[in-house]
Amino acid sequence: MNRLKKLKILYIDDEDFIRENAVEYLKFYCDNVYEAKDGEDGLIKYNKYKPDIIITDIKMPKLNGLNMIKRIRQKDKLSKIIVATAFLETSYLLEAIELGLIKYLVKPLSEDNLLPVLKLCIENIIEEKSIFNIDKIFTFDLFNDSLFYKEKQIILTKTELSFLKLLITNRNRVVKYSEFNDKIWNGEMSDNALRSIVKELRKKISKKAIKNVSGIGYQINE
Repeated sequence: MNRLKKLKILYIDDEDFIRENAVEYLKFYCDNVYEAKDGEDGLIKYNKYKPDIIITDIKMPKLNGLNMIKRIRQKDKLSKIIVATAFLETSYLLEAIELGLIKYLVKPLSEDNLLPVLKLCIENIIEEKSIFNIDKIFTFDLFNDSLFYKEKQIILTKTELSFLKLLITNRNRVVKYSEFNDKIWNGEMSDNALRSIVKELRKKISKKAIKNVSGIGYQINE
């Protein structure tokens, strides 16, 4: 379970005692555990922390768990979502399954039922965050956020790393300028800042590795 240490987990439940106990337990395995008290708070924390794994109740005030998951799934198909609830109505269960969950767990949670699911999440994340080849001689390890030239690691700044990861995780399409603006510069991107990052990255990897699609954005070339 060492690989769980680096991941981010968001636990959402409106029952304080259950949530606090679960968060305390999860912190034995993961350094980055966040909590939310209902679906609305869950969306706020999701947007703030971008968790790898989400564990949520269904029946909560303000915004229930299923509607929260629907909103998350509109823009994020990769985060691993576990529903943990005592709410066993069949219609809710079927709807939850259609939202691409890892597992549907019945409360109370225990080490016996939660740990195997967390291990499954880790396996799926590692498979998705595999090694990505850039221009045949560079490799990027998405799980460890590391860029290599052959076997030598290339040091990236925080912004360079975020920029490159955004390109690689969206490798099959052009990443729009607006996405860089929102996800890296928090709405305060300048043309000079964008050009500077691309220029510096092209010095560290192949110039042709980052393709500019005029008027739209950038795309990574394998």
